[in-house]
Amino acid sequence: MPTDRPLVRVSRPLPGDFDVGPADVAFGPARGFASPDELRAFVRGASALVTWVSERVDAALLDAAGPGLKLVANFAVGFDNIDLAACRARGVRVSNTPDAVTEGTADCAWALLLAAARRLSHADRFARSGAWAAHGVLGPAELIGRPVAGQTLLIVGAGRIGYATALRSIGWGMKVLYTDRSPVPAFEHAPLNAERTDLDDGLRRADFVSLHVPLTPDTRHLIDARRLALMKPTAVLVNTARGPVVDEAALAEALSAGRIFAAGLDVFEKEPAVHPGLAGLDNVVMTPHFGSASATSRAAMARLCAANVRAVLAGGEPVTPVV
Repeated sequence: MPTDRPLVRVSRPLPGDFDVGPADVAFGPARGFASPDELRAFVRGASALVTWVSERVDAALLDAAGPGLKLVANFAVGFDNIDLAACRARGVRVSNTPDAVTEGTADCAWALLLAAARRLSHADRFARSGAWAAHGVLGPAELIGRPVAGQTLLIVGAGRIGYATALRSIGWGMKVLYTDRSPVPAFEHAPLNAERTDLDDGLRRADFVSLHVPLTPDTRHLIDARRLALMKPTAVLVNTARGPVVDEAALAEALSAGRIFAAGLDVFEKEPAVHPGLAGLDNVVMTPHFGSASATSRAAMARLCAANVRAVLAGGEPVTPVV
């Protein structure tokens, strides 16, 4: 029935507390809407939208919501799914969830790094499929992985998640390199004592490369065939940033040819599809873009989205504004 309260439309159910104050709140289906038209119908008349990274927030969606729309709160730190120019043109604010995703995503990066280095997905399939029983006890030269302790880690993108990922390397006694447009004192001071380098030099020197840059026109295919060729044949690449930062076809070819040792991937170019050249490889560990999917991180993301909605509906500024 009609209500004078603001309408808040959340594209999918959220974990944890989502208190936006006095508002009419509705949640979309867990697996998302079947078509853009269904999503547009769902948001009609909304004052605030909470969107997931797979939903494209474009002019058509903004216009479907109507002139009363005040905020798009993205349930993510990245916002490459949102047409920021279209939001600005309509006076719609945009927020994201920095900090809330940091620890969960850094944990995921390290899980992938360790799993790729020690060939964990290959070993898991080998043990559970019956192949181990058929093969017999492993010999001393089989399923050999790469060492982590004392190796060199390159962080590409020295933001919050990159820093948290680098901090986790201290327990392994790693040397840390980083790339960024300008020096980042937090990286260069204790406890990291990291060295800033350019990307090509870092790729040549690193044993492990972890990607933490946003997706922009400049970072699309940042890691391409040329840059993969710079890496050591014993190196491991980890991507928890955005899929298109890596040329997936070039990566599949490099892994298949043994030009790098392994990769750990949480993100892909055409999600939820995975490049067919990657799917059959034993030297790649894959997870379904769930980097921030720890109970603590996701609950914090929900609270931060709610705080942004409350602030804007009350006539204030977003807590974590993008535009």
